[in-house]
Amino acid sequence: MLLKKSLIAAVLFSVSAAAWSQTQISYSGSPTYTLVERTDLLRYDNNKYVGLMSREVRSFITPVSQTNGYLYEGNFFVNEKTQRGAAAAAAGIHDSILSVFRIGSDGVLTMVEDHGYPSFRSFPSYPSHKLQLGERWQAKAERAVDPLNKGIVTKMPIYVEYTYAGEEIFNDQPVYRISAQWATRYGMGSGTSYIDWGGDRELQKASGTHKASILVSKASGAALVVRDTVDEVFVYADGNQVHLKGTINLFTEYPPSVNRDRLLPALKRFAMIDDKQAEKLAKAAPAEDSAIVALALPSASESYESTTVSDDLAALDQPASGEFFTDEGLSSAVSKIEAEPFIPEPLTQASYEPEPYLDESINESKITVDQTPAGIRLTIKDLQFKADSAQLLPGEETRLDNIAAVLKEAGNSQFLIDGHTAHVGNSSDGEMELSLERAHTIAAELSKRGIQAGRFICRGSGGKKPVADNSTPEGRARNRRVEITILE
Repeated sequence: MLLKKSLIAAVLFSVSAAAWSQTQISYSGSPTYTLVERTDLLRYDNNKYVGLMSREVRSFITPVSQTNGYLYEGNFFVNEKTQRGAAAAAAGIHDSILSVFRIGSDGVLTMVEDHGYPSFRSFPSYPSHKLQLGERWQAKAERAVDPLNKGIVTKMPIYVEYTYAGEEIFNDQPVYRISAQWATRYGMGSGTSYIDWGGDRELQKASGTHKASILVSKASGAALVVRDTVDEVFVYADGNQVHLKGTINLFTEYPPSVNRDRLLPALKRFAMIDDKQAEKLAKAAPAEDSAIVALALPSASESYESTTVSDDLAALDQPASGEFFTDEGLSSAVSKIEAEPFIPEPLTQASYEPEPYLDESINESKITVDQTPAGIRLTIKDLQFKADSAQLLPGEETRLDNIAAVLKEAGNSQFLIDGHTAHVGNSSDGEMELSLERAHTIAAELSKRGIQAGRFICRGSGGKKPVADNSTPEGRARNRRVEITILE
């Protein structure tokens, strides 16, 4: 069986024909994907049981540019229904946690904007040659942790040993099964000498074990399910020891296709696009035979064949046949995940201009529509907010009614709402906060008009993405806008 190399998300990188023939896996789905991370860990503080730590993190990953490899953007959010209970989810609107990373043509993953997600980097990772049943290999990876949810992410190198366990059927599709195991080693002493000086300075040591089962689609090369069994201890400077034991499950999902036969007529009906724009958007629908290979986790480290277990891995016992490999266990984990699609928008350059397809003189809605890698984007211009406030002024009701009517034709898609301000002086932090508040205002208004609040992801970009010159009143007015992306 030919498994793919460590380029987990790649599109025709510049490699020799011979090398590409060894590593290519045909991928027939969407170039964008949703990564779901479900954590269920028992927590013990100083050997005293505290409770169950359970949460679900979702993200929408989109390739946004191709220069020396590929640049990806992910918008992550914590599902409040698992974090704080169903009652707290009534508000429903989520805030985006942005992640930007690059996977070079050599397969190396580099974080560009890092807020802790994805928590596993360069994992899983596969050799390019044909594997024999039971064959082992090792590869480097990285894990980002924040055990106490302090908002301080600590990065830990990990050295993973993989074992190829053969082929089987999972959820009616053929898959490769791979097992993986590694030891948690962080801090100084005991044969370990690694500290992340940009991480939590109070975290002194970490140790433990991970044993994972990975199911990789034969057809697409996507890592459909990763089930990681965790048992590890974190030691802090104040002497507190936190013991976490349980499972981390990762799933790849794909967003629903937008029914453009319904959406485009709605955009035309409210004068947001004309016939020319509708034709162009119809042709821009995501292709079913996209060449992009999108696996569940962006993998980057150079993998290598090996039958020798490292010192860290030597401490781990090889699991008995069938242990943590059962379909029953994986199916149970899958059933815990609610099938809710996600939403973000692609990374853009510091200055960009959405391409308007309507002549401004006939675009009475003052909304431009364009296609992005993440989906169809509606840019709402000249929204009337109270100065330096997220409070909408009277007069926007009809436009919001029309936007809500359009979004209702987007099926089960989710929506990324990105607020923007003009950049004036040195008030970047204030601009970011204001732009996020304005995004929330629009989400709340659309929710009042019948769209489920849980379908909205809000992000504030402040004045970082101007479309006009901030030195003029006209330019600043154009930069004050809200963008809604129908994620697909």
